[in-house]
Amino acid sequence: MPETIRNFNAIDFETANENPSSVCSVGIVFVRDGEIADSFYSLISPEPDYYQWFCQRVHGLGPEDTFDAPCFQEVWGKVRDRIEEGGYPLVAHNARFDEGCLKAVFRVYQMDYPDYTFLDTLAASRRHFGRSLPNHQLQTVAAACGYDLTNHHHALADAEACAYIALEILQP
Repeated sequence: MPETIRNFNAIDFETANENPSSVCSVGIVFVRDGEIADSFYSLISPEPDYYQWFCQRVHGLGPEDTFDAPCFQEVWGKVRDRIEEGGYPLVAHNARFDEGCLKAVFRVYQMDYPDYTFLDTLAASRRHFGRSLPNHQLQTVAAACGYDLTNHHHALADAEACAYIALEILQP
């Protein structure tokens, strides 16, 4: 069996509305030497600051949850050094979404984007499992990898599932 990636940071964002910059929560799982070394979760005051019903329906967060939450710039300041140490990639399930959110919120706050490397467990799942799965949604792929995702659409739970998937099937 081919070797899988062993050092990375799995990340997941939830958004308040259709704008990719409207991140309202983030979950990050720090994987070192093939083991979960640490994790981080925070609510975030979204920008723009409004919630659309369909987003609330997906993740259950609303304005009452993020009323006193810190802005993205403050949250990112708490984890930036840990994310950038070692030059490890960010891993996400459907990385296009999470990378798009990260770039958008960096633009909103006029922060310099450091060109993070993103790897995608969705693409890895399609290569690894092909048509043997009914779909390649996070909960389906997690189950196929032996991980029970019980709190889907909670940013930290999704990041943990993504980390588990990456350790099982994501090749360097």
